[in-house]
Amino acid sequence: MDVNAAVAAAAAIAGVLTGVIAMLAFRWSEREQKRPTRTSLHTDPVLPPGVDTVLSVLRSSAVVLDEADAVVKASSAAYALGLVRGGKLAVEPMLQMARDTRRDGEIRQVELDLPRRGTGRGEALAVSARVAPLGSRLVLLLVEDLTEARRIEAVRRDFVANVSHELKTPVGALSLLSEAVMDASDDPEAVERFAGRMQIEATRLTSLVQELIDLSRVQNDDPLEDAEPVRVDELVAEAIDRCRHQAGTKQITMAAGGTADLAVWGNRGQLAAALGNLVENAVNYSPARTRVGIAARRVNAPGGEHIEIAVTDQGIGISDKDKERIFERFYRVDPARSRATGGTGLGLAIVKHVAASHGGEVTVWSAEGQGSTFTLRLPEAGAARDRAHQQPARSERAGGAGLDEEAGRSTPTSPESTAYETLPAPEVLP
Repeated sequence: MDVNAAVAAAAAIAGVLTGVIAMLAFRWSEREQKRPTRTSLHTDPVLPPGVDTVLSVLRSSAVVLDEADAVVKASSAAYALGLVRGGKLAVEPMLQMARDTRRDGEIRQVELDLPRRGTGRGEALAVSARVAPLGSRLVLLLVEDLTEARRIEAVRRDFVANVSHELKTPVGALSLLSEAVMDASDDPEAVERFAGRMQIEATRLTSLVQELIDLSRVQNDDPLEDAEPVRVDELVAEAIDRCRHQAGTKQITMAAGGTADLAVWGNRGQLAAALGNLVENAVNYSPARTRVGIAARRVNAPGGEHIEIAVTDQGIGISDKDKERIFERFYRVDPARSRATGGTGLGLAIVKHVAASHGGEVTVWSAEGQGSTFTLRLPEAGAARDRAHQQPARSERAGGAGLDEEAGRSTPTSPESTAYETLPAPEVLP
């Protein structure tokens, strides 16, 4: 009996101890769950109220750092720029700024050039970084991408410098010639000679101003707002008529051929100017007693059928290094010849922008001493009209100033694709 009582007492004591241990373990578990962990310190609730919402609508790349330099919050743009990697701020100068701001509470701003993410070459990423304290423990970093703004500013500077130079030349010539006329007032032959030179320079200045106006218009206007079907044969006839006098002076034969009854969709005035510039260049850069041809045809393309208008000459040709730059503003393959013919260096830039704003492109094939073929490719009227009704037209602009200076890279086009020998016999227009 005493043995049984002892066993029962031992069992009771063991049960009580088990219960006490279980209760202590439960309370310890609750205490551990309530204790803030390192992970919970870096989640969104540590941000002041409303900050998360504000950061989500900012255009800047935003990063919030805690006192241990760990990233509490980062926008998707910050990841895209490569600012945040592995939960840490990856740009050392910005990290140092954040530490200095956390120490003294002073707002700091700096502009940096960062390498592109994933590549060690190419254009650097220009950014403006601003660091400010956010509450008592956090630091806010805002980063603006300035790459495009810097590129546009550089283009503006180059454009203004080029325009200033091009305007200064004829204006200076007019000033000198006017002085020469005054000094030769008693010599009628000299006055007549100088007056003739003044007319040439005035015409060159007028052409330059007009082409600057045309370039500004094609870059900033939407050509498809007042678009209409434009017959290609009418554009070709107008371009030939525009250059008939220059061609006749050099005894250059102009020939038109290709597929008949083609039409493109766009602004008639801009398309006529673009094709006219191509034909005029072909005449100006061709030797005497040669031929300039204009041919049109329909081609299949992924976005629908396109119309190709090819302008072929038998001129001096263009070197490979020049082909990369001929669509730049004011770039001339032969500056001496351009001055002799009154060229401004803007004609091909206008062609490039007209083609792009109409959803097309302009390409060039050329070989030195063998001539050149410029091909203007535009969507056919029906397909282009349907796309214009479905969605707004896309025009080529840069930074609101219309000065996008992608050099107009030309895509080589084989001469066989636009050669006249493959087309119907052209109509010769003397």
